[in-house]
Amino acid sequence: MTRTDVAGADRAVADRARAGQADSGRARTGQAGGGSSGRGPTTESRRPPVVRWPLTLAVLGLLMTGCTALGTVLAGSAWWLVLLIVASVVLAGAAGLRRARVPAVIVPVLSAGVLVVVLTLFFGGGTGLLWLVPTGDTLARFTELATAGVRSIQVQGTPAEVLDGILFLLAGGVGLLAILMDLVAIGLRRPALAGIPALVPLAVPGFVVSTGADWIALAATATAYLLLLRIDVHLRGLQVNRQAGGRGTGITGAAGAVRGAIAIGAIGIIGSLVFSFSAPVISGGAFGSRPNSALFNRGISPMIDLGQDLRRPQPGPALHYRTSATEQPYLAVLTLDEIKGTSWLPKASEVDEDLTAESIPAPPGLSEPVDRTEASTIIVIDGVDTQMLPVPVPATRVDGLTGSWYWNDGNRSITSTDSSTIGQRYTVTSLEVQPTRDQLREAGGRYPVSIEPSLSLPDGTPEIIGETARTVSQGTDSSYDAAVAIQDYLRGNDFTYDTEAPVEDGYDGGGADVIATFLDVKRGYCVHFASAMALMSRSLGIPARVTLGYLPGTRTTTVVNDQNRYDVDSDDLHAWPELYFVGVGWVPFEPTPGRGSVPDYAQPESTTASGAPSAGEAQSVVPRQNDNPGLESGPLDSLAAPEDELPGTLARIGLVATFVVILLLTPGGIRLVRRRRRRRLLAADRGGAVLAWRELADTAVDQGLTVYDTLTTRELADSIRDKVTVGAAPEVREALDRLLVATEQAHYARRQGPAANHGAALLGDLDLLLAALWQSSGPAQRARALIIPASLTSTALRRMGLAAGTPE
Repeated sequence: MTRTDVAGADRAVADRARAGQADSGRARTGQAGGGSSGRGPTTESRRPPVVRWPLTLAVLGLLMTGCTALGTVLAGSAWWLVLLIVASVVLAGAAGLRRARVPAVIVPVLSAGVLVVVLTLFFGGGTGLLWLVPTGDTLARFTELATAGVRSIQVQGTPAEVLDGILFLLAGGVGLLAILMDLVAIGLRRPALAGIPALVPLAVPGFVVSTGADWIALAATATAYLLLLRIDVHLRGLQVNRQAGGRGTGITGAAGAVRGAIAIGAIGIIGSLVFSFSAPVISGGAFGSRPNSALFNRGISPMIDLGQDLRRPQPGPALHYRTSATEQPYLAVLTLDEIKGTSWLPKASEVDEDLTAESIPAPPGLSEPVDRTEASTIIVIDGVDTQMLPVPVPATRVDGLTGSWYWNDGNRSITSTDSSTIGQRYTVTSLEVQPTRDQLREAGGRYPVSIEPSLSLPDGTPEIIGETARTVSQGTDSSYDAAVAIQDYLRGNDFTYDTEAPVEDGYDGGGADVIATFLDVKRGYCVHFASAMALMSRSLGIPARVTLGYLPGTRTTTVVNDQNRYDVDSDDLHAWPELYFVGVGWVPFEPTPGRGSVPDYAQPESTTASGAPSAGEAQSVVPRQNDNPGLESGPLDSLAAPEDELPGTLARIGLVATFVVILLLTPGGIRLVRRRRRRRLLAADRGGAVLAWRELADTAVDQGLTVYDTLTTRELADSIRDKVTVGAAPEVREALDRLLVATEQAHYARRQGPAANHGAALLGDLDLLLAALWQSSGPAQRARALIIPASLTSTALRRMGLAAGTPE
């Protein structure tokens, strides 16, 4: 034995003495240290803990599978990817905190901090410090997004367009669910209870659509839940096996405890199925005549839900009233000014508690020359349960309400922050505005800035809308005449009122694409007629919006104080367009055939255009110039609505995801560059045995070999031999011996033979050993070695002196 070998043996004996005991199972498990001779430290404190990341992945899978159930109520699929990123970051952060041995009680709090950082990055709009740390502006931004999200949920039908506010609420909600599920499944070691938070996204469709959650989503969630339980059983078995010294005992006890968990899971799954299909549906009454989900509001969900109410087999009572008006009034609930995607939305606005229902500002744009008469209407609510008040328009004052009610100037509604309409009895003072045809025909001038957004059209508006409007209005001399021509065209014999056809043919709603189909099919109900007139008017440069509410109802024989009582039920739900004329203000029209009544000022005259386009006429029509001096004339695209923030959010998320991917690939890239540089040095005969041994040791660590602080070079060689020589060719063992001897000579010999530093020979031996290490590892370990090479952070290698020496 050489002097070097003796020194190495002495060091090994000393190391074993310091460790206190030998590891009898190291040769079996393949962990570094004693090899076949059983050398090296193996105290319980040195054993790596059972990994918990499979359970984290199972929690993520359960949560995201449950979120797929939201696909029945949300449009598109990009929102799911956003939720996946948020949940992944939150759960990965929690796993990392536990890996860093952060006290368990603090992990949920810090995970919530991770969620706030992610939300700041994705939704903060650059208000955060370094885009990550929230500031006061970030909190204001979050409040604005939450308000917009709730507003969108309140007024959209299903499937709802996932605008930025809704996406923010979804991301925050999923992040909180991820924290809760992580706490229950991993922090408290109760994975069976983690299925309870997963029921939240499963239950939402039961509140919104009559069919409940999709069967595929329910089955997939149940499978993901059982997989979570199975992984927990496996990890518990591994832990019990380790505590029993690897003798395979104790697993039955863990399995027995899990039987109860599976029973709980089965009850939860069955409960979610029953709950999803039996929960009350939002659209089950006249503008919220049933109690509904707090998540999707107790109030109305217009457009599609209005159609669902109209299709009810048995109408329900809504309200009754008496009025002094000469014409029975339409009762407005909400005005929709903005159109985004498939939905009309009200203007975003906060409740101003200074604007009470007892003092409502005068209607905008109404000038003195226009005749008006004050009317009083007493309304009693029978079945409407909402926080928006049905009133004749324009209302100037409401008395007798219970609770706090405020005028919302943005969406022209009367809303409450603490009360409902159910059981209310109140008196509305309103104006009967009576413009003449000449006043409307001569209306002109600059539109107020607040009115200009009502000219916007969504991006990609189908050409048939503008072409039909120009054809119908050909030959008219004013915006008023064009509006009457559009109204007459839609009320003509070519169109049919039908509540079923849009659903059966799949074009329900009020979006631009839906209206394009409606103009072709020519069958629909009030939502389609009102939206069509509003969009066609906007294409001609006339500000337009859609109002939702009730028709005047049916007169009864009951008379009180010389006033007849009128009953209004769910069949009287209605949507109608309002157009803006300078000097007159917002003026309602009635384009729906067979519903309501056409106002006197909108009755057709012989001088107006006939309205019915003939074949081939549309292509020859020249677009009408905008008669508003305050706006420039131009193509339809110039009136397009500003893009919603969702694409910008998705773009930010895409950039962040790209950055994360690059960040994840960086360690593997650094390791690859280091390996190639070492190979070039060896091939050029500029690196010796120490450099080749360093690459071998790094690769062994990357492939899962555990290296202790007390390990010597020869002990490391024994561990590598145990890992790679099972079934390996003899040349692999010989290559390891040659490389070990060359390395020890480079460290300790006074003279080195010429072959010791021969680069080509060393590189050949190294390649054999690297290939053997790669083949001895499983697919998961190989992937980990490529993406997260452990050698980059191995303190044991540095202490052994393997990470220093020959420069690279």
